Amino acid sequence: MQDVVADRAGEMMKPDVTGLQLWLDALGQAVLVFDADGHLSAANAAARTLLNADLRLIESDGWRAVTALLDSPHSSRGLEDATAEALATGQPARFQVYLRGEYHTCWAAVVRHGDRTATVVSIELPDWGVMADLMDQFVGELRTTVEATRGHTELIAQTLKHAGPDATAGYLNRRISGFTRLIDAHMHRSERLLELMSRLQAIRLGRLRPRLEAERRRIRAGEFLEDLVESLDDTRLLDPETDEQDLRSRIRLDIPADAEISASPEALATVLRELIRNAMMYSMRATPVVLRCRPTGRQVQIDVSDEGYGIRASEYERVFAPFQRARQPQILGEFGYGLGLYLCKHEVEAMNGRLWFQSDEGAGTTFSLKLPVWQADYSDARGSGSVSSDKR
Repeated sequence: MQDVVADRAGEMMKPDVTGLQLWLDALGQAVLVFDADGHLSAANAAARTLLNADLRLIESDGWRAVTALLDSPHSSRGLEDATAEALATGQPARFQVYLRGEYHTCWAAVVRHGDRTATVVSIELPDWGVMADLMDQFVGELRTTVEATRGHTELIAQTLKHAGPDATAGYLNRRISGFTRLIDAHMHRSERLLELMSRLQAIRLGRLRPRLEAERRRIRAGEFLEDLVESLDDTRLLDPETDEQDLRSRIRLDIPADAEISASPEALATVLRELIRNAMMYSMRATPVVLRCRPTGRQVQIDVSDEGYGIRASEYERVFAPFQRARQPQILGEFGYGLGLYLCKHEVEAMNGRLWFQSDEGAGTTFSLKLPVWQADYSDARGSGSVSSDKR
């Protein structure tokens, strides 16, 4: 999208700009276009709404005013830095700004048309709809947990109260164990929802990318993935109402000994656990889940493949959408919030990677991610060593 905005902005340097202004006004992000002298030559409707009085100052003072506004003291990288990068690379450059109590992702691009130059600044508008939906789910889940736990504990108390003196441990266990399993399920789901909320908050407040950059380490893929699989014995990966199974016995590893990844070990482990969870939940217990890793030039690709139910082509667009799940009976039969893959996609992209999938209904699904290969000269001065385990 940023490349399209920049290309269109080149049209601002031509005589007829009416059509382009209509196109800019149709965009959901705020866009400002400056000429070579730093004067504001175009601003779209979203920019007028977002910036309001500040836009009048930018119209008056031009580039000097917008840099004062977007070179935020809350960020080490502002508009001037991003513009210098865009000028040097010829590609749009990303930065973040704290504006009116919210973090915004912004882009700077430098456009040349003949002997004329323009600078395009775009500001993405925060979408709090996802967080609002999650809060609604959390409140509902918490209310259900509290009410169900209170009811089950009262039933347990009544069972113990009315148990006769001859009641055996086996009798009490049979009467009470069902209640304790239900309490456990509600607690597990509340804990899961809290984890999802924490990850979503990091995205929405602009904290995710800086944190993952600070956590970036050299990861020896073979040892890391082996340790991750071993840790599944100590991880409650599936919902309590999902049939118990030996997770490790289902996993097949196909990993080279020499692949090294540049990423946050904690975030990569979180993403892979999500992908393994999905593969386990949406495939038959007797089928394997294959974890495969291989270098592909300057990147390392990791695949998580199952022989499960697969995803209908008509459902593809729902896979990475928040609070959306494929509407197949086998998938809806498993408990889930429809948020894990949405978060994974953001987390992988924040590590300069990519996440995608291939699926055949009735045959299985493969989720793949690519992350940068570790470069020997990558900032070893940070005091970071290599990592082979997801436990830091």
